[in-house]
Amino acid sequence: MGALLVGTVWVSPVAAQNIPPPNPLMQKLDLLKGTWVGEAKGTGPDGKPYLVRQTERVGSMLNGDVLVIEGRGYRRDGTLAFNAFGTVSADAKTGAFDFRAHAHGRSGTYRMEATPNGVTWELAAGPQAIMRYTITIEAGVWREVGEYLAKDQPPRQVMEMTLKRTGNTDWPAAQPITP
Repeated sequence: MGALLVGTVWVSPVAAQNIPPPNPLMQKLDLLKGTWVGEAKGTGPDGKPYLVRQTERVGSMLNGDVLVIEGRGYRRDGTLAFNAFGTVSADAKTGAFDFRAHAHGRSGTYRMEATPNGVTWELAAGPQAIMRYTITIEAGVWREVGEYLAKDQPPRQVMEMTLKRTGNTDWPAAQPITP
């Protein structure tokens, strides 16, 4: 393969011979890595409550520079009710984390912030309203809360997830194609 244009940076096979060390900012997100299983509940866009068996798997790619996240929620009958996929990267110059998320035909890029025991991110949810997601991880438990925040209204929790860490994963970097 020849040179590749990535954004506005040319990357060639010759440049790949000097792989830089991982971005140290990404180490702040290491607490998310692994496999997680538990319960997610909340109120859907239709106003109806839901309860699913939730799984999350989180691993890294590109020498640790990109965190990859897949979430799946299963109904009681085992059918898939929710599936989301995301990537997180950090800009070494600004220190900012970008979270690129995909779910149910929608996608977007959101600013993510690391906290001492998790992360938060926000997305637009209408005129003068946002959804804020907060993940805290303590003692092997991932607790995530989604809140609807609208101007001149008290915060309204619309989602809560409690997951237990079930192990390590080498996903998605495992089994690369080799020459």
